[in-house]
Amino acid sequence: MVHGIRVHETGGPEVLRYESFDVAAPKAGEARIRHTAIGLNFIDCYFRSGLYPAPAGLPLIPGNEGAGTVVAVGEGVTSVAVGDRVAYVGPLGSYAEERNVPADRLVKVPDGVADDVAAAAMLKGMTAQYLLKRTFKVGPGTTLLFHAAAGGVGQIAGQWAKHLGATVIGTAGGPEKVALAKTRGYDHVIDYRKDDFVAAVKELTGGKGVDVVYDSVGRDTFPKSLDCLKPFGLFCSFGNASGPVPPFSLQELASRGSLFATRQTLFTHIGPRAALEEIAGDLFAVIASGAVEIPLSKRWKLADAADAHRALEARATTGSMVLIP
Repeated sequence: MVHGIRVHETGGPEVLRYESFDVAAPKAGEARIRHTAIGLNFIDCYFRSGLYPAPAGLPLIPGNEGAGTVVAVGEGVTSVAVGDRVAYVGPLGSYAEERNVPADRLVKVPDGVADDVAAAAMLKGMTAQYLLKRTFKVGPGTTLLFHAAAGGVGQIAGQWAKHLGATVIGTAGGPEKVALAKTRGYDHVIDYRKDDFVAAVKELTGGKGVDVVYDSVGRDTFPKSLDCLKPFGLFCSFGNASGPVPPFSLQELASRGSLFATRQTLFTHIGPRAALEEIAGDLFAVIASGAVEIPLSKRWKLADAADAHRALEARATTGSMVLIP
C-alpha cells in the first residue's frame, strides 16, 4: 500500500483526499517510481475542478510531474534501470508516494541537479525551453514581453531569455512581484495593477512594440497583448489562468500589422521521445551551468495538497512549489 491524493468528485481543493491504495507491478514498457518530490502546477487545479476532464475518468490521482528513483521495471524496459534517478512530465497520477510511468516518458536526472529541483523544473522549465527556442527563436536583437513574470514559468523564462541575449520585458502584479521579477533576468517589469502595460511597452520600445508576447494569463490580457506587438509579431498563448482567450476574428491580426498567433502546449513538443530528450537535456544543462536558477518557493507535504491548491488559486505564490511524500 502507498499513500497519495485521490479525487472522487470534481470541485474545490476540499475534494483532494489523502488515501492509501495499491500500486500494481509495472506492465511491459513501464517503470515503478518511488517519488522524492512531486511538481505542483496550476494545471493540476484544472483537472481537480473539472475544467479539464480527466482522460481516464474518476477517481483521479492529480499531478503531471515528479522525480524519484526507479524501484522496478516491466518487461522490455532498457532505457532505465532500478536505482536510476529520473524525472518526468505526464501522464496524470504523480500525487502519490509511488506510481508506474511509461518508461519512454522518463529522463535521467544528471548529477548536479537535485530531485526537488528536477520535479519543479520539468513542466515549467521545458515550457520555457519550447517557448524561447522552438515557438520563437529568441536571441540577441529579440525584444519580448512575458506576462506573469514572477510566476514559475516566468522566472525561468526571464533568466533564460536574458542568457540568450534578449531584451526582456515582463508584467507582474504588485511591488513585491515586480521586485522579484527584476532579479530573474527582466530588464523592465511593468506593474499591471497600476500601469497600462500597452502604453508602457510602447514607451520602452520607442513605439515599435515587441517581437513576441508570451501569455499564460488569457482573458484578462487579451486583446491588449496584440497591441504590444510590432508588425509581423507573434502572440503566443500557452495558458489561461484568468480564463480562456475569447474567440476573435482574424481581422484583429490583420489590422494590427499582419500578426501571427499560436496556442502552444508542452505535450505536443515532447511527444516524440527524441524531442523529450533534447528539451529536457537542454533544460538540465542550463540549470547545471548556473545560468538559470529554479525558484523553489515552498515545499508542501503531500498530505497538505489541498492547502497548496488554495495558495495557487489565490495567486498567493511566486516561483515553483513541490509536494514531498
